[in-house]
Amino acid sequence: MNSDHEVMSVREQAASVLTELAEAANLGPGKVVVIGVSTSEVAGSHIGTNGAVDTAAALYEGLDQVRLEYGFDLVFQCCEHLNRALVMERELLERLGLSEVSAIPVPKAGGSMAAGAFRRLKNPCLAETIEAHAGVDIGETLIGMHLRRVAVPYRPHIRYIGKARVNAAWSRPKLVGGERAVYKLESVQDSNLCD
Repeated sequence: MNSDHEVMSVREQAASVLTELAEAANLGPGKVVVIGVSTSEVAGSHIGTNGAVDTAAALYEGLDQVRLEYGFDLVFQCCEHLNRALVMERELLERLGLSEVSAIPVPKAGGSMAAGAFRRLKNPCLAETIEAHAGVDIGETLIGMHLRRVAVPYRPHIRYIGKARVNAAWSRPKLVGGERAVYKLESVQDSNLCD
């Protein structure tokens, strides 16, 4: 980033997008949010060409501020050079029984965001995959492989962080049943209940 103002703006934009998603998706303790970021795209370059550690640090600060407020867990997607593995706290990996993989992300193999997150977490590790409850994609990094089914696209009011396009999603359980299925408890009348 070129100036302190741009760094602050990126931090604030990231916090605003994640706050909006947290409210829309009712995210809180026990939920997992995957973050995919191209710091190159945030700076206005093509993905994978101009990673920036200072941009990653600003984004992390904004995202972590929201995590602390709402109580969910954040995981950070690496780039394709690490097979899109995920940086997370070891406690989360163990709690969810995820498969650990061995690598330490660096800006040129993992990406600046994943590398920065790895160095900021208390006890970081990499997981091969996860089924997150929601996610934010900054710079079109394709986080969909790490979202639970069924992903529901969410378009935040802020559509760009820096110069990178932003998309988000949250997930809902699959709707099962046929034409008689009911999906909201308040739709059920007591007279329709079985004995």
